[in-house]
Amino acid sequence: MKVGIICAGDTELAPFLPIIKDGKTSEKAMLRIYEGKIENVNVVTLFCGVCKVNAAIATQILIDTYQVDMIINAGTAGGMDSKLDIFDTVISMEVAYHDVHEEILTEFHPWMENVFFKADKELLKLSEKAVANMKTDYKILWGRMVTGEAFITDEGRDEINAQFGPLTVDMETGSIAHVCYVNKVPFIAIRSITDTPSHSGSEYFEKNCEKASIIAKDITVALLAEIRDK
Repeated sequence: MKVGIICAGDTELAPFLPIIKDGKTSEKAMLRIYEGKIENVNVVTLFCGVCKVNAAIATQILIDTYQVDMIINAGTAGGMDSKLDIFDTVISMEVAYHDVHEEILTEFHPWMENVFFKADKELLKLSEKAVANMKTDYKILWGRMVTGEAFITDEGRDEINAQFGPLTVDMETGSIAHVCYVNKVPFIAIRSITDTPSHSGSEYFEKNCEKASIIAKDITVALLAEIRDK
């Protein structure tokens, strides 16, 4: 069993690097890939860079070159739902693009029934077990994520909420889920909140990114332990 872990940025990847045992690195397509074990599970991890194309490149590389059996997208996100606070964390049930017309996915490849990429059912069950006994000062929720090529502050927020009703927004998860879907590779995302409608803007992302990344790492590690035990 080999698990791929994709983070968008170096800050989101940083908490994983010190806990990788028997580590080695390699490079492909200008990306540095780290291999080793976390919780005695074989992992391959990297930061892909911001945006949908970068995320898709990294995902296909992990599948084709490193033969991962599943992919976890770990990192940070913007909170879209008013019930979310800074550092609350969302685990994906389904993911959609907020900036791609529905027919692009349903009338053309990959000819989907709708615009939502579903998280793997078994990984969702294991994620519930993973966090059941975690004592946290933040909420953990399961729900919908959306992805697009923009950092969402106030502009566009109402339109996205009206159309999709998501918990979070980011710039990579949809692409990672998309590539996993066409390759039939199990996928799940774990994203901790750095900014919200009431604390909106890139300055909040910068301020909260490091702690949020550690939270996403902690939940991911707990999930890896459940994957190992299964």
